[in-house]
Amino acid sequence: MQENKNNQNNEVEELDINHLMQIRRDKLSELQSEGKDPYEITKFNRTNTAGEIKANYEKFEQKDVTVAGRIIAKRIMGKASFCTIQDSNEKIQSYVSINDLGEESYKAFKTWDIGDIIGITGFVFKTRTEEISVHAKEVTLLSKSLRPLPEKFHGLKDVDLRYRQRYVDLIMNPEVKKTFEMRSQIITEIRKILDEKGYLEVDTPMLNTISGGATAKPFITHHNALNIDMYLRIATELNLKRLIVGGYDKVYEMGRIFRNEGMDIRHNPEFTTIELYEAYSDYHDMMDMVEELFSKCAIKVLGTTKVNYQGQEIDLTPGWKKITMIDSIKEVTGIDFNDIKTDEEAVALAKERNIEIPDKTKETRGDVIALFFDEYVEKTLIQPTFIYDYPIEISPLAKKKKEDTRLTERFEIFIGGREYGNAFSELNDPIDQYERFKKQVEARDAGDDEAGMMDEDFIQALEYGMPPTGGLGIGIDRLVMLLTDSASIRDVLLFPTMKPLNNI
Repeated sequence: MQENKNNQNNEVEELDINHLMQIRRDKLSELQSEGKDPYEITKFNRTNTAGEIKANYEKFEQKDVTVAGRIIAKRIMGKASFCTIQDSNEKIQSYVSINDLGEESYKAFKTWDIGDIIGITGFVFKTRTEEISVHAKEVTLLSKSLRPLPEKFHGLKDVDLRYRQRYVDLIMNPEVKKTFEMRSQIITEIRKILDEKGYLEVDTPMLNTISGGATAKPFITHHNALNIDMYLRIATELNLKRLIVGGYDKVYEMGRIFRNEGMDIRHNPEFTTIELYEAYSDYHDMMDMVEELFSKCAIKVLGTTKVNYQGQEIDLTPGWKKITMIDSIKEVTGIDFNDIKTDEEAVALAKERNIEIPDKTKETRGDVIALFFDEYVEKTLIQPTFIYDYPIEISPLAKKKKEDTRLTERFEIFIGGREYGNAFSELNDPIDQYERFKKQVEARDAGDDEAGMMDEDFIQALEYGMPPTGGLGIGIDRLVMLLTDSASIRDVLLFPTMKPLNNI
């Protein structure tokens, strides 16, 4: 019964929208028939933004300005009216009267709709209520809005619609605009920090003949001219390390990564990462880099290293907790994997704890350690924490630890129970790397479609010699989520991946 009522309401609403759209189209047709087609205007000489005027009223008082923006409010009062326009960063009111515009122009102005984009020339003043405004001498219709904007507290509560029609979301919700402005500031700050440290920003291919550099399922496409399948990159790692071999000491790339995996509040099929590599450094240096990047970005956009994320108070001040993966498991569960020596013991313990091992290729001590961490530890890591010294089985590109060759010099960043980045002392031994690639190929042949492929060219590059190198990857979208208090990755992507409506 309720569903039928909702459907009826939707049908009525659609009829109303169609009726309003027809009225607006009729208005446009009338303008065009009069030779006043707003779409024929190619340029408008705006002198100032609303934000500039409101921030510097004393400078602009009684001075002529030309502003432009979208009508978001309008109040007609006979021979005088008020309207409010919104530009990219602020809104400003305008006083419009028949005495200033003349009868014909004022009559035309009264027919314009909420959503229309207009230009206003006039002088700046304050109303009796002290509101900074523009007293219009001339108004120009620059673009006709043929579709009515949703009601402020009705149409924008549909989260799915907001993601699908981000352009409407940006018009109606200033806080959404602010999120993406902060995203831009964060990205700019990261680049500034790295550029000042002498890093070179580079571009590497998004299309590759093999999938490598991470453990993930790739997107596959086909190159017609070469008649070969190609893979959208799942990481930038291997190409960036080729540049370290080539003689660059510090390189980074910020860009899109593509993984053909599930979608949820933390995952989108395409997302932005930064990977950076520095010769003659190790994973401890990368820990210092992480603390600097996160804390400085927080200060840039929030003015503090103290962050409130989804009700959790998080302190990004450098000096983060550091703990090995094995010790973190012991801290939470009391189980010490240093006492578990064999794969068989580890698998038996997993079965005892009802931890499912996904397939036979994962029945190793290292894989079980990772499964225990995922099950028991990750969700407990609220304050910034470096979990380091990962098992070799899940770290095919990281250098072995001298003290225990079953482990690698690798860490991941955890904040608020989520992973934010990954770093290694990079493996630069071509013989060891070849053997690890072989194990990845075996896992892939056994059915693991996330396992890596053999990259013969990368092995060849390492054979020329790569210096000791520290490498780091950070998920930009998750960092933006943290610093903007956004619950979902879709809140920080302008155009998140959505299932087409006709397939729902």
